[in-house]
Amino acid sequence: MTGKRILVVTQHFYPENFRINDIVSGFVEDGYEVDVLCGLPNYPEGEWFPGYTEKGPFEETFEKANVFRAKEIPRKGNTSIRIFLNYVSWPIRAFFRVSSLPGRYDSVFCYNTSPVLMIIPAIRASKKFKAPLVVYVLDIWPENLYTVLPISSKWLKNIASRISDMLYSKADRLIAMSVSLQQRLFDRVGSKCRSVHVVPQHAEDFYTLLKRDSELHERFDGKTNLVFAGNFSPAQGLDCLIKAIGKAHRNGFDDLHLLMVGDGMSRASLEQLVKEEGLTGHVTFYGRVEAHDIPQFSELADAMVVSLAENKDLELTIPAKVASCMAAGRPIIACLDGEGATAVRQAECGYVSPAGDIDSLANNLMRFRDASGNELAMFGANARRYFDARFSRKKVISDLETLLFEER
Repeated sequence: MTGKRILVVTQHFYPENFRINDIVSGFVEDGYEVDVLCGLPNYPEGEWFPGYTEKGPFEETFEKANVFRAKEIPRKGNTSIRIFLNYVSWPIRAFFRVSSLPGRYDSVFCYNTSPVLMIIPAIRASKKFKAPLVVYVLDIWPENLYTVLPISSKWLKNIASRISDMLYSKADRLIAMSVSLQQRLFDRVGSKCRSVHVVPQHAEDFYTLLKRDSELHERFDGKTNLVFAGNFSPAQGLDCLIKAIGKAHRNGFDDLHLLMVGDGMSRASLEQLVKEEGLTGHVTFYGRVEAHDIPQFSELADAMVVSLAENKDLELTIPAKVASCMAAGRPIIACLDGEGATAVRQAECGYVSPAGDIDSLANNLMRFRDASGNELAMFGANARRYFDARFSRKKVISDLETLLFEER
């Protein structure tokens, strides 16, 4: 045991599928005592997970970490108003929940997905327990907000920007997942925050351990299977992917099949688009599965798919699924811009199309169809090498631990 204590602040935690679960496990494995302040699990569908209600439970353990939950309004229906209420309810409840935490923390670590408001209880904890605040910025705000909620008012956007910058500036250290995001944060709050570092998102070790599932093979063998695994939201730009699948199919890629593993707010509209494109039977919505089951789908896949919508702010990020797809050692078909596209190109592990470019993506699907077995095997091997060098669990968690305990 190191004797040092970490408070992790994050709205989303186990059994929700976020990489903070694995980071907490890593901290515990390395001898740290860890408490987690989080919400009640209902992401992404907005329904309480089995075993949870608005009445709790509010205290649990996870991998020897102590978990303290605060109430929140669930995202039920994923309407704009429900998402807004979810975004504001948890930070308020968590702010007051801080007073009941055990304390004696040596560092406060905010795993900052959306919303940026989850930094508020982390700031309070940092002040109350006199511990440095380290914020890992996964979704930069307010930019990410606009991919989820339709905000056009300049006045509201100005308020959102001021609040976001104020919250980021309260951190002792900020961590960005890419160099571009690091520069954006430094430009905005660098003079107020002591330092801005870069640590990419990792993929859990289990993504490297492919597992054959006979039922999946019985159901989908005989097709060229592309697998997209993740959240279905506007930020993923999945309408472009489905339209490109349709175009490739019409161009003669008869056995092309897209397996969509996951769920999210865009599922209903995507299912309707599949019908409109005449792709019933060529696109399968499998539903949400446990993260540990994803390697069964990766093993089935002829290629993995990564997609983001066309958005200048999304270009700053490397999607977490880039790392998990590379870990699987499969060719990658990517439709995105910016840092994520750069990573796939540097790795030389597949085909990259600009975000939102249906024609380019369809052409890359045809290139994939016509590629030799040796070329595709090389893509897969390159993907795994790049993962080992940049995105491995051991390296990323070690880098985070170093930043948590630097001198203030």
